[in-house]
Amino acid sequence: MMDQKWLQTYREEIETFSGKIRDFQEGKIDRKDYKGCSGGMGSYAQRDAAKHMLRLRLPAGRLTLERLKFLADTVEKYQVRRLKLTTCETVQLHDLAAEQVPAIMEEAAACGILCRGGGGDNPRNVMCSPLSGVQEGEAFDPSPYAAAVTDYLLSVCREIHMPRKLKIAFSNGADDSVHSAFRDMGFRAQADGTFSLRIAGGLGAMGHRMGVLVDEAVQPGEVLYYVKAMVDTFCRHGNYENRAKARTRFMQDTLGPEGLKEAFLKNVESAKAAGGLELPRLEALADVCGGEETLEHPRAIRQKQPGMYTVKYHPVGGLLPVEKPARLYAAIKDLCNAECRVGPDETLYIVNLPAAGAEKVLALTEDGAKTEFEYSVACIGATVCQQGVRDSQGLLRAAVSAVREAGIPDGALPRIRISGCPSSCAAHQAGTIGFQGGVRLEDKKPQPAFRLFLGGGDALDEARFGEAGAVILEKDIPALLVELGRAAAAQGQSWAQWSESHREDLNAIVAKYA
Repeated sequence: MMDQKWLQTYREEIETFSGKIRDFQEGKIDRKDYKGCSGGMGSYAQRDAAKHMLRLRLPAGRLTLERLKFLADTVEKYQVRRLKLTTCETVQLHDLAAEQVPAIMEEAAACGILCRGGGGDNPRNVMCSPLSGVQEGEAFDPSPYAAAVTDYLLSVCREIHMPRKLKIAFSNGADDSVHSAFRDMGFRAQADGTFSLRIAGGLGAMGHRMGVLVDEAVQPGEVLYYVKAMVDTFCRHGNYENRAKARTRFMQDTLGPEGLKEAFLKNVESAKAAGGLELPRLEALADVCGGEETLEHPRAIRQKQPGMYTVKYHPVGGLLPVEKPARLYAAIKDLCNAECRVGPDETLYIVNLPAAGAEKVLALTEDGAKTEFEYSVACIGATVCQQGVRDSQGLLRAAVSAVREAGIPDGALPRIRISGCPSSCAAHQAGTIGFQGGVRLEDKKPQPAFRLFLGGGDALDEARFGEAGAVILEKDIPALLVELGRAAAAQGQSWAQWSESHREDLNAIVAKYA
């Protein structure tokens, strides 16, 4: 956690921000200038400028009991009407009044939620495999290192001026849903107790890149040297002239992958020579209390701790019902080390539950996704986001409704990823089926449409980007998905089986809608 001096400065920043958001509401500063100052505090004005979003930074996606209670209390106190789980493992509060934003920031700090750097040209929320510490088959639990990196980056965020944002992820070696293969920095835990490290990957409007493998044996105690070296490399070689090319992945173009690796490793050596950033051996999260009862349920995941379970809950579209934090808190507050984790697929994982506790949580979360398709991911969309182009949430709702009505069996369609614009907030390039918001000309008039991506994947050791294909009218996408699902079901096959063995049929169906 940050020291008292840092927190005092943060409170002063909140006070300054209170004046800025007031000036924006009164029309004294325009939207662009306001965005330049609000992003660094984790807040943005929505499409309706009278409403605001606040992003709660949750290192490793951890929504501890204290933070969960804060969220529940905040919803009640400020009558929050929309909560969004994000692909960066945060929670966004939407439709806030201007005066509510700084007040919530101040109150959040008391339970360790620091919104500083939640947007803008800052290090963003440090991600971690959501089942770290409890997942069978993981190499080791990297979450304490994700927390240490968060503290380090927050401690220096006021001193550095990067060209753009920096996203860092830790994989536990059993799961790579955090996309360590293509983050700005991606640490992957290995069985020998070290991390492999890839850098300068990423998604976005100007192209996507897999990360460059720069080290295969990073000692956990030295991770801060590597983070400092990445910041230094980005500040030295990043593009300060063209924001569209000011992400780390474009250093692969300007320096070449080998040149980038060489420059980065030199900065690692310089950082180590300066010293002062060694970490002690960081212990994993506290042991959990085991149980003897067993449980079988599609949403109950058996943990590596005997008798313990994780319940997964995916509210459709990542829109967490506002009453849910309070109900979950009441259900788990007396359980040993139980907590929630926000996953990068907009799923909430409730971990460290004995069988009886898991059964209570399962009953509380029956309103979530029930099929693989309903676990689809969508950004908040253009009805809310000022940068958005298309209503990704509306499209997902329409698609889920159409698939349910058509009776498409579970497995015949995969999860899809819908980004409302080229910014890739839903990582559509990594989806088995992905959609990117845009337009299509019909009779020389622009119509709401999405570009289709096919064949992406983010499984461990199998990360790949989908191929960009046809631009399909938004109104036709639910029908396209139903037809694809029916074709797979007619063959008695899963989507993976059918799409692999019937590629020509798949292409023919898509062509009808192109």
